[in-house]
Order: sequence, then C-alpha cells, then structure tokens
Amino acid sequence: MKKNIIVSPSVLACDYAYAADSLKAVVDAGAEYLHLDIMDGAFVPNLSFGPDFIKALRPHTKAVFDTHLMINDPLRFIDAFVDAGSDIITIHVESCDNVRETLEYIKSKGIKCGVVIKPKTPVSVLEEYLPIIDMILIMSVEPGFGGQSFMPIALDKLREAREMIDKSGYDIDLEVDGGVNLKNVASIIEAGANVIVAGSAVFRAPDPSAAVKALKGE
Repeated sequence: MKKNIIVSPSVLACDYAYAADSLKAVVDAGAEYLHLDIMDGAFVPNLSFGPDFIKALRPHTKAVFDTHLMINDPLRFIDAFVDAGSDIITIHVESCDNVRETLEYIKSKGIKCGVVIKPKTPVSVLEEYLPIIDMILIMSVEPGFGGQSFMPIALDKLREAREMIDKSGYDIDLEVDGGVNLKNVASIIEAGANVIVAGSAVFRAPDPSAAVKALKGE
C-alpha cells in the first residue's frame, strides 16, 4: 500500500532556548510530526528530556507528537508520556521483557504504539507484534546520539520490514531514524520508509520549507 511521506523532525536538533518557536517554524514548513527522543542514560549512553518538557511544548503545536522511548522498562512511564500529550509512543524490543504488555497498555490509553529495533536486531523479531502496532521504527544509527552517519544496512532492513508489513495486510507506518539527509532520503523512501526522522537537516536548514519538501521527495 502506497503511503504519503511524513516528515518527523527530531526535536533533539531544535534550539532549546527557543523550543516552541523552533517547533512552530518546522511545522509551518510542512512537518506533520515532531519526533521526541527520550533517553535515560541507561538503555542508551545519553540523557535527553522527559515528559515535563513534552507537556510544556504541547500547547504550542497541533503536530503529532511521535515519542520514541529509548529507556529501560518503558511500561513504568507510559502514563506520564501519554499525559504529556504524546500521540504515538514507540518502544524498543531490546528494552524490556514485556513488549506485548507494554504495547497493549499504550493502545489502551487511546493512542498509537510502535516498536523499534537497533541496527543489529533482526527485523523478524517484529512479526509477532504486527496485529497490535501502528508503526515500525528502524534505527539507522546506534541510538543515543544525534549527528551520526546513516548505516547502509538499514536499507535492507527497511525493505524487509516493508515486505513484511505489506504481506500482513495491516496498516502500519514504517519510520527511519538516524543520519537521514537530503542526499540519502531518496534511497530510504525507495526502500519503503514513509515516516522520515531528520534533525539538523530540517531544524538547521536555511530554508526549512524547502528541506521538508526535499525530504518528502517533492
């Protein structure tokens, strides 16, 4: 099933001192989603922000809040991120032993859920969750830091995930995160991704509107 290309700029790359204005600028430029990377310093070797920051941003935009939990045992914090205004919450299959329970709990809160895999995790582990999820996120860098280079192996993973989704018949978005830029986005879309996470390629672009259009392949 052919899907529209959605751009989800990573808030990690925004100007934190003027976060609300930064977000408004990229949404006005055509970004439908905002990607919120939550890092706990344990599951990944870095810290970012938490639900209070998301809650503070929520009144400033109607964009879809695409919340990516890079944290151990995410079930503990689902309520906080739902209450903060998340529209989609994605969790790593590597982050807990109760992935299905966590996904079902997210769905029970009336929002969308998804699963994420690191570059070395096989796509096949996602198949059992297809009846529950709304999104698959393929990491094209090792999670934890922005500004890394795109790992070409992600293209094979995207193709495999797209084929798996299409065969299943479920309406599932396929997202990619890490090192995406205007030079490689065409191959990423060709491989099957329809939700494109990009940080500095949008937030630090001289013309964010042109950058969003280019990332959509327009």
